[in-house]
Amino acid sequence: MLSTPVISHKTDFLQEFGVLFRDVQMSGIFSDSITFNDCIPKHSPAEILAKYNTEQEEADFDLADFVLENFDFPDFKPQHYESRLDRPIADHIELLWEILTREHLAESGSSLIPLPNPYIVPGGRFRGLYYWDSYFNMLGLEESGKIDLIESMLENFSFLIGELGFIPNANRTYYLGRSQPPVFVLMIEILSHHKGPQTWDRYLPYLEKEYLFWMNGHELLSEENPAANRVVRLPDGTLLNRYWDNSDAPRPESYREDVEVGRLSERSSREVYRHIRAAAESGWDFSSRWFKNGMRMEHIHTTDILPIDLNCLLCHTEKVLIAHYADLPHKRELVETLSQRMSARETAIRTLFWEKQAGFFVDYDWIEGKRRDVLTLAALYPLFFSLASAQQAKKTAAKLEALFLKPGGFVTTLHESGQQWDLPNGWAPLHWITVSGLSRYGFDELARTGCERWLRGNYLVYKKTGKMTEKYNMLDRLEDAQGGEYPNQDGFGWTNGVFLKLSRFIREGTLSSQPRRW
Repeated sequence: MLSTPVISHKTDFLQEFGVLFRDVQMSGIFSDSITFNDCIPKHSPAEILAKYNTEQEEADFDLADFVLENFDFPDFKPQHYESRLDRPIADHIELLWEILTREHLAESGSSLIPLPNPYIVPGGRFRGLYYWDSYFNMLGLEESGKIDLIESMLENFSFLIGELGFIPNANRTYYLGRSQPPVFVLMIEILSHHKGPQTWDRYLPYLEKEYLFWMNGHELLSEENPAANRVVRLPDGTLLNRYWDNSDAPRPESYREDVEVGRLSERSSREVYRHIRAAAESGWDFSSRWFKNGMRMEHIHTTDILPIDLNCLLCHTEKVLIAHYADLPHKRELVETLSQRMSARETAIRTLFWEKQAGFFVDYDWIEGKRRDVLTLAALYPLFFSLASAQQAKKTAAKLEALFLKPGGFVTTLHESGQQWDLPNGWAPLHWITVSGLSRYGFDELARTGCERWLRGNYLVYKKTGKMTEKYNMLDRLEDAQGGEYPNQDGFGWTNGVFLKLSRFIREGTLSSQPRRW
């Protein structure tokens, strides 16, 4: 392992460059708002701002030229890599692991948070260690026998928890207000399969600290004050979780997009920005899942929603902590607290989140006190974690086959809103959750059918383009998956990982790296 870097708590570009940042982002000189955030200043912010304030008054001032003169641009393209259509897809993925690996890197004045060990980046516009992406990357790294790299990435996440108290969306300063779905526990499980029980001794303190981050503010809750940060108290005292972000400003990496949505909404822009940021923490950015009317971005209300997937992840985390702490006297009080929370959460998953009429798990609107009517693949998380009853699993599988199974695999939602986490798109992480969940309850034929269609779509796009992409169209033109804030990205870490892992399922009829039954 490399020497541990020091995290600089410098502010992001929005705070450092103020009016210059806003002018650049709103000008549209970059096709992607993330680009400017990843640039490296050639001079101090004070020097650059002073020059800007002077030069922008000149008649021949050109903003694009000014940025070019004062910032170094990030390199989004992998170096020394040539995609060959005659190369088998598995070989292509094996070569990509090296291309997508980043070493310890400290860039002076950059938004990048340096990490002590190598890690995998997703690819395309995503050039950092992204939190929930990494779990799905690890599935493929496990198949490739790269266990040391899995451990290296776990060490990086532990470092971030130790330094920041949580795992940010990615190791960029503009992500420090939010996390992503808490899959750290699933990463530890992968490594423990290879390194043995001592793996838990190493990472449990960090897992506990991450859990405390998600429960931060619970002690402030009451009937009169039912929500704080990521925790919501139901009228019966049950504690559940939602997605959140510490800021209510436009996201620096999507500044123009957020400002434009804020202008369309009848609510205060600050309220809208908070909901947008919370949806970004979910990883589903964006989907009709978070919209009030199911279709329009300006009606987003993410923090009003208790997500089924998030609460399954935290229920599993509680179970794991209980299992490992049960015999430790100094953890007795924590175990009792965790046991009460876990029991109430598990009951809520099977009742509050279960829509009997639809025969499907859904999210819950805690503000309106009712279940959401938006059906999504998040419903498979209770099956993935063995939290559904046999009857619930049977009904979920039937609904899945009737409505979600398409020519390219399982579609994410049934709404075509123009957002990327909606119809017609399908995603690698949700195919892993879905196929694994179905297999766990014995619905192997449906699991295999969806798996084969997904892998076939990956293969067809690869043979046509030489690329693995971020998402796929599930209906017809499998390579034509678009929608949302940016074009479809290639690389692409989690597709590579899930492709290798699900290929095992087709070859051998078994799945490894599923969560244990605690």
